[in-house]
Amino acid sequence: MDSGLPPVIRRGRGVAQNGANRFERLHRTACDDGWGTLDEEALAPPPVPTVLVRDASRSAITWNDSADIWFDRSINTYRGCEHGCVYCFARPSHAYLGYSPGLDFETKLVFKPEVATLLEAELRRPGYEVRPIALGTNTDPYQPVERTLRLTRAVLEVLERFGHPVSIVTKSANVVADLDILARMAGKGLARVYLSVTTLDASLARRMEPRASTPSLRLAAIARLASAGIPTGVLAAPMIPGLNDAELERILEAASRHGAGEAAFTLLRLPLELREMMQTWLEQHYPQRARHVLNLIRETRGGALNDARPHERFRGQGAYAE
Repeated sequence: MDSGLPPVIRRGRGVAQNGANRFERLHRTACDDGWGTLDEEALAPPPVPTVLVRDASRSAITWNDSADIWFDRSINTYRGCEHGCVYCFARPSHAYLGYSPGLDFETKLVFKPEVATLLEAELRRPGYEVRPIALGTNTDPYQPVERTLRLTRAVLEVLERFGHPVSIVTKSANVVADLDILARMAGKGLARVYLSVTTLDASLARRMEPRASTPSLRLAAIARLASAGIPTGVLAAPMIPGLNDAELERILEAASRHGAGEAAFTLLRLPLELREMMQTWLEQHYPQRARHVLNLIRETRGGALNDARPHERFRGQGAYAE
């Protein structure tokens, strides 16, 4: 069930609301009791703490057969992400755990302590065929909690021992903490790393991605990875029409200067609950541009705010998308 918290901006958090997910039958709404408590909270909203929840599921690898995704298997060492990126397409997946895609996604982090042991058992199964495993395709493997839990490192240790290829996507400069493993794996052609850089504007990044590494630190991480001989790329994703898309060339140029050898970008996706959250965020942070941005998104999505069709969802359609 949702928390009933009023949709006010909280320092260090991405979205303002914590509405019920699409599977809930019951909803709570914050109401003014006449004592002005909602006004007080709007002026000084209380912090929402981060809570860790153990995941009791007994598998490590997630499989997919999507026609427009290059990998068929991935590992999410964490579910939910403290980076709090407002635009994150993975937010609606938190509903499957009974949580809100809003603040819950950033504050209720589900972790699997036995992920490395489970992975090793799966790799040992008869008939397992080796193909690259993707890390960071849903939530970030190097979000802040990794500094203490080190589950991503444990996964990499297993993959290195088995000589198994891996591809990593992250917004965190903390990826360099595993430079030793990644460099050894890269020396055998087993590792690639992609840093997601959406903007070079620290102010915009602070609003969009409040607990992710700053753009400058991500570029520095690209440089360190590349210098260590690790194939490194940049993902300018997502591009939000009218907000950060004008920076695309500058992002790619900066990443190239820092050693990135590959680059890709994708268009903003707004599945399910994310549509309302993104609209609220734009109205709170960029009220004078909100309508323009939303209209440009609709222009790239056939008049809607989202298009989930394979091959269309990442690139959009129409003149602006091109």
